[in-house]
Amino acid sequence: MPYEWNKELYADILKSISEIPEPTANVVRCITEDKYKHLVVDAEEEYFTHPDGPYEGTKFDLKRDNEYTGKRLVRHVQAVKFYGKVLQQAIDDVAAAGGGQVIVPRGKFFVGAIVLRSGVDLHLCEGSKLHFMRNKTNEYYPVRLSRWEGVECMNFSPFIYADGGENISITGFGTLDGAADEFNWMPWKFGYFGETDQKIQREKLFEYSSKGTPVEERVFDDQVSTLRPPFIQFYHCKNVRIENTTIKNSPFWEINPVLCENVLIRGVQIATDLYNNDGVDPESSKNVLIDSCYFLTGDDCIAIKSGRNEDGRRIGVPSENIIIRRNRFANGHGGITTGSEISGGVRNVFADGNFFDSPNLDYPIRFKTNAMRGGRLENIYVRNSVVNKSRVAVVHADFYYEEGHEGEFLPLLQNVTLDGFSTAEGGSIDAEHALYMKGFPDAPIRNVTLRNMDLSGVKGEAVLRNVADLTLDNVTINGRKLADGTFSFNDNGERA
Repeated sequence: MPYEWNKELYADILKSISEIPEPTANVVRCITEDKYKHLVVDAEEEYFTHPDGPYEGTKFDLKRDNEYTGKRLVRHVQAVKFYGKVLQQAIDDVAAAGGGQVIVPRGKFFVGAIVLRSGVDLHLCEGSKLHFMRNKTNEYYPVRLSRWEGVECMNFSPFIYADGGENISITGFGTLDGAADEFNWMPWKFGYFGETDQKIQREKLFEYSSKGTPVEERVFDDQVSTLRPPFIQFYHCKNVRIENTTIKNSPFWEINPVLCENVLIRGVQIATDLYNNDGVDPESSKNVLIDSCYFLTGDDCIAIKSGRNEDGRRIGVPSENIIIRRNRFANGHGGITTGSEISGGVRNVFADGNFFDSPNLDYPIRFKTNAMRGGRLENIYVRNSVVNKSRVAVVHADFYYEEGHEGEFLPLLQNVTLDGFSTAEGGSIDAEHALYMKGFPDAPIRNVTLRNMDLSGVKGEAVLRNVADLTLDNVTINGRKLADGTFSFNDNGERA
């Protein structure tokens, strides 16, 4: 039976989000107040440039340019006024007084990692910018409990962090600038310019997880760590609000609520076209609304996650009750992605009225898992969406991602409906496939419904392997209406 839109649950999620308290101005502190002047300190920001100047090609060209990436970077130091202690003290003062606002006025302020406290609204006035120091040291980014690619560890602090906070927010039309670029933070991704490849510490972290090493012993300090921290990570928090702010140049994932409940992300502008710069990654979180945001990213715009492998199963908390509506996906290779760190499962996702407009978009809707990740993925409804590009497939679900069938945790993907999905007027999505869905013979993808779809610019045939109960209802591809009905496909792609 086709999975239908659950009006009652949708309304319940919105009701829960509406109960997030509005930021209060009971107590207001501004970081330029005279009382904080003594906390402004002279500091040196370390940063790097390339001896040949910025790269003139694309980041894809850069991967193949061994001569350019083989050169050593040039180290620079600039004197700055450091406001990190000011900002943290203002946050602590407001929290101690029972809550209120910390104001960042117009201007540029250099800071390091900050901890947001319960009851505090970090308000960025229009024209303000928090510039995060490019020094990759624990002086500016202390070791803190974090989740990195779905695995818990003690790593560089996320740039804005909270653990156990309640009624916390970031608001205003200012800018959070992580200052990451091809030469700062990012070289760790591939080991460019003689830097250490993050793969070494990444594999060590995953080994810690597989062996069950206590989290407090999984320490990645600045002596060894090449694990780029996320920009905003709120851990075990309730009633979270992020509104209107611009977030750019993050070293890693941009907004990553972990084990949170009641999260509102609205009107946010995200602009980081580098590597692994997912826009919003709700992880093991409940009641999340992502509304009217703009995504220009170098990876997935939205990626729903719930922990990786052993850590995901150990914690065992799904992501659930997520609404994604009225967003524009202006760049990124994935639109709305579920996975790949999805071992805790996901359920009840509603996507409505989104515009997939990225020229580099490979898949508007994607599911990534395998028999190492596992996870129960179910009850996902996408409707009223327009797509302007989809180079690989409009719907991409692949259980053979990375390790494929090599594992003991067979995933489940069921109850997925796309209703009202169309190509932009007069456009062509230039897709290799309308559908690319590959389940396992012993774990087929189940109960997928495509309804009221009109796609233009599809080049090849659908790839359907181990799919049970695929329902087509008023689906048109390249001007040709497909036969309505419910179909199943075996491991050879033949009608079962």
